[in-house]
Amino acid sequence: MAAFRGIRSSFLRPTCPSSSAAQLIFLRGIATRLFVKAGVSFSTTDDTFKEAFSKYGEVIEASVIRDKDNGRSKGYGFVTFATSDDALRASDDMDGKVLDGRVIFVDLAKPRREFNNSMPVARGPPEPVEPAIDN
Repeated sequence: MAAFRGIRSSFLRPTCPSSSAAQLIFLRGIATRLFVKAGVSFSTTDDTFKEAFSKYGEVIEASVIRDKDNGRSKGYGFVTFATSDDALRASDDMDGKVLDGRVIFVDLAKPRREFNNSMPVARGPPEPVEPAIDN
């Protein structure tokens, strides 16, 4: 697993050493973003989220996903780091830790799936399954 992390981080190095934080996020894509799932407390704010993860490196953005109707936390959020090394270190260290009285689980965020909204996917009826005949 450690070898995989080394290979993964070597592919995510910026091409220009004088890149800004925004350019680094663009170049490295989703590898600098963490998904914090299943356990974010209702009392956790974006600021406490950012403060908890900032000891691992420069946090570009920290957001707790909230319900639109009542404003309460949905129990998950995202943290974006300036470098992939910081994100990997934070993922390893914060996974299974307690934040605001609840255990959180941290993983690298997966890219959003793109759907073509112009044309729906047509699906036909399921194919019939022939019953098994025991002899």
